[in-house]
Amino acid sequence: MTTGTTSGPTFSFKVWPRDISWPDLRDIWVAADSADDYQGGWLFDHFYPPRPGQRAAIFEAWTLLASLAAVTERLRLGVMVSSNTFRHPSLLAKMAITVDQVSQGRLEIGIGAGWHAEEHDAFGVELPPAAERWERLAETCAILDGLMTRPVFDFEGKHHRLEAAEAGLKPVQQPRPPIVIGGVGPRRTLPLVAQWADHWNYYEKPISLDGFRTARDRLLDLCAEIGRDPTEIRVSVQMLYPGDPSKAGAAAAQFLGAGADHILMSFPTPVDPGAVAACGRALTSLR
Repeated sequence: MTTGTTSGPTFSFKVWPRDISWPDLRDIWVAADSADDYQGGWLFDHFYPPRPGQRAAIFEAWTLLASLAAVTERLRLGVMVSSNTFRHPSLLAKMAITVDQVSQGRLEIGIGAGWHAEEHDAFGVELPPAAERWERLAETCAILDGLMTRPVFDFEGKHHRLEAAEAGLKPVQQPRPPIVIGGVGPRRTLPLVAQWADHWNYYEKPISLDGFRTARDRLLDLCAEIGRDPTEIRVSVQMLYPGDPSKAGAAAAQFLGAGADHILMSFPTPVDPGAVAACGRALTSLR
């Protein structure tokens, strides 16, 4: 997560926007914004919970993100990650520009290929085969970059075509907000990270130091192949809150020691606001 003047490791939280009221969710974010332990906050992007067969009352991610941007002042913010299947890339670009404006330059654009077949089937959203999803994700990255950084943008891809498209309004962050891509796939995901990402989020089930090192080494090789400086890519690790601040701090310290720059602590619902705050203090002690 891009952090401006903050030096050393940085930390963010992720509160699942399910089965929680707007006032309670807002209050967690506002408290974190005031406390200065976390540098950022995240949401997820789902219609149904990630675990198959579950149902819940879930907020739409980007609408909620804009609302949270309006009630916070310091936290960087984003969706980890936006399902590329839910929105046309041109619409996503306009949404991202809008949230970056509302937040006065605090947005990070988390983007993924999409995967949850159950929610796609239920809501009538096409879920293409895996190879096509990654083709589309690559095109989305190119379109996001082009619409945000060029006054007029043409694009001719396998799945999308733009002709003399003008975003008009531009983001506060220049040349654009950071693009965040998560995952560990060595053939599809990590090549996209090397090409497009400003921030790579390591996450798999389960996370492990060996898995992190393997994926990071693959990313370093891919950067070398295309001549990209890997230090341009911020490296974060996403982990589930283990229920105890000291355990969270110990786990985070291991990944920071292995080369991560940033720890994203994910708090499933129901979330205890006190746990979010206590975990933030424990993580801050690692600086």
